[in-house]
Amino acid sequence: MNATFRTEFNFTETYRKFYNEHPAIREAYCLKALYPDVLSPIEEGDLFAGRFLSSPGVNKLKYNWNANKHNLSGIGFLSLSPGYGPGAGYFCHENTLNKKLQDINADNKTISEVNELINFWKTETIAAKVRAAYPSEIALALPFDTVEGKDIANPAFPLIRMTGPHFDFDKLLIMGIPGLHQQITMFKSKYIKESGEYNFYTGALIAIEVLTVVCKYYANQASELYNNILSAEKKKDLMLIVDSLINIQTHAPENLHEAIQLTLLYGIVSNSFSWGRMDEYLGDFYVADLKSGRLTEKSALRLVQNFWQLINDQGAPYDNRVIIGGRGRRNEDHADKFALLAIEATRTVHETLPQLSLRFYKGQNAGLLELAYKSIAEGRTFPMLYNDDVNIPSVEKAMNISANDAEQYLPYGCGEYVIYKKSVHTPSGAINLLKVLECTLHNGYENLTKRKSGISMGSLRDFRSFEQLWNAYARNVEYWVYILSKQQKIEYNVVGQETAHLYWSILYDDCIEKGKPVFSGGLNHLGGTMESYGQINTADSLLAIKTVLYDQKAITANELMNALDMDFQNNEILRRKLLTVPKYGNDNIEADEMAKKVHLHVCNYARSCAVKNGLDSYLVVIINNLMNTVLGSHTLASADGRKQFDSMANGNNPAPGMDINGITAFMNSLVKLDTSVHAGAVQNMKFSKNYFSKYKTRVSALLNTYFKIGGAQAMITVIDKGILEDAMKYPEKYPNVMVRVGGFSARFVELSKEVQFEILRRTLYEENF
Repeated sequence: MNATFRTEFNFTETYRKFYNEHPAIREAYCLKALYPDVLSPIEEGDLFAGRFLSSPGVNKLKYNWNANKHNLSGIGFLSLSPGYGPGAGYFCHENTLNKKLQDINADNKTISEVNELINFWKTETIAAKVRAAYPSEIALALPFDTVEGKDIANPAFPLIRMTGPHFDFDKLLIMGIPGLHQQITMFKSKYIKESGEYNFYTGALIAIEVLTVVCKYYANQASELYNNILSAEKKKDLMLIVDSLINIQTHAPENLHEAIQLTLLYGIVSNSFSWGRMDEYLGDFYVADLKSGRLTEKSALRLVQNFWQLINDQGAPYDNRVIIGGRGRRNEDHADKFALLAIEATRTVHETLPQLSLRFYKGQNAGLLELAYKSIAEGRTFPMLYNDDVNIPSVEKAMNISANDAEQYLPYGCGEYVIYKKSVHTPSGAINLLKVLECTLHNGYENLTKRKSGISMGSLRDFRSFEQLWNAYARNVEYWVYILSKQQKIEYNVVGQETAHLYWSILYDDCIEKGKPVFSGGLNHLGGTMESYGQINTADSLLAIKTVLYDQKAITANELMNALDMDFQNNEILRRKLLTVPKYGNDNIEADEMAKKVHLHVCNYARSCAVKNGLDSYLVVIINNLMNTVLGSHTLASADGRKQFDSMANGNNPAPGMDINGITAFMNSLVKLDTSVHAGAVQNMKFSKNYFSKYKTRVSALLNTYFKIGGAQAMITVIDKGILEDAMKYPEKYPNVMVRVGGFSARFVELSKEVQFEILRRTLYEENF
């Protein structure tokens, strides 16, 4: 066995050894085989021990997200799958293994041994087992691309993953490692040795043991570093790390440093890329340390800044949400004090993570929103803003839960909602509505692959009225949404059968009390979600077809179909005619009504699929990351005048450059789309730095009015006019210019040219709007 692949071989051997054991037992011993081998070491300047597990799920991104490369394992167990990860649970990433073989110039024996591992895992990963569980109609509808794991030319595709848990870190810090061990042991004693519950508790205790081993591993490492450096200041920092790591093994955290240290390490072993209501669970520690004199505001800020840097360095740009503010927090005064500290840390640490998200409501501490605007004005893109006065009643209705539970809604990932420590709403499917319309116009066929992709109800040439076209489009949407909802339940079933997700289960409400893992009956609310793309382009296209073809009769169906199939080649006059039809984003009644029609149809039909498939809820999320550009590059020309392979509109926003009536009209359109029928939507806004800074009172009033009339959320980029254009020409001059892409932020120069161009085309609101 080549030492380079020691972790992969040991993990696989452990998996085989415990293959027929209870899933919790098998998972627990597999975790022991992984940790601490796959952890990254303490680096110079770290004030806490713990750098995130390097894995394909973290690093399989096309940009330099500063992800650590230490001990990268191509085989292992991920509690969740961030971004474009390989799937939740057991994974085998063939590209990573092949890259390691190339790096060491492996001999034939090693190549043969690694290929044997790959062949074994082809049927053992969670993704493979989910695929194997598909009935024939789903397997045919959702073809599998062996490179990406999905076929993005298809109108819909699965995203086999578990993501977005906001654990009960409050419980972790109040009970500590010993308290969790005691609680699990107490419940374990109630069950006979052969029962599933007993095995679940045994696995959970091993998981706690692994967490303790990680503490000891890093304590030893920090001690060695302490003994090998001369700087008194660095020795002081390292001794603080050592003391915290030793103390949290035997008692609950007693100060802010210990609380952050335990939070960070639990996040590492659980692969948690969502940090819950951090101001609530760290606020009491912060205030107590200030009162005791252990910390000053300056020294506390230094700790949080370093915590932020560690979160950023792990490199999962679509995740890593830190939530502050909002209704439903205990000890709100203490929480607000930490929230202010968190905003200041974000303002002063010039990184793209964590994704700080501020919930606010009428009557909340005004200083939070004031400091948030200051941070945004300086180009930070954070915090993202969430309006509780709109979101809480919307979540209550959409998920059909109590008002008290709805108060605990939290965004995760690119903007999806989950209920804190109570629910899972993993987005495990995606639909491209503009591609659905494209296939509907072509009688249920996808033109790029020449593959059957939907229900054949005739082509545009066969539809004698807009109503016939709408009915065909709507039925095709329903076909895909139902398939995605059914595949999500299959995915949950497989994950529940194969894994215990021990670290989730320990910190989710009721799992320990019930003796059931999170996906095997432990959850309060098991919800599914589906990412929706192309919604606005679809609405604009439908209105253009209705207006030009059916109402005005200015063209024939043949002329329009030929123009679209030929990407408007030699037909710019027709394209301009389509472009002149009113577009969403301008407070135009006709355009906005069509957007509402498209929005309500897909959202309400998705909601109806929950009961059909045994889910507590099934909801659309209109969040978008950069997939509006990626999916656009696989979508032909559309009747809104968009050229083939161009980007689609981002989230619920107007198509790039189509909002031409000013910021007020833009915001009036945004609030017309019902927020109570989905589980999150992205609202991106781009302001000039001059306007946002020079007219603070006006901008504040504008945003406050937007929120008052129903604005649920805002993600704001503040940028100097002309900077993005210049950055595309001279990227070396602008390494730290931040932008909101969709549901995440990025350094502009690290994005692909296609994504840069899409962001550039978005309307920049400035002084003269």
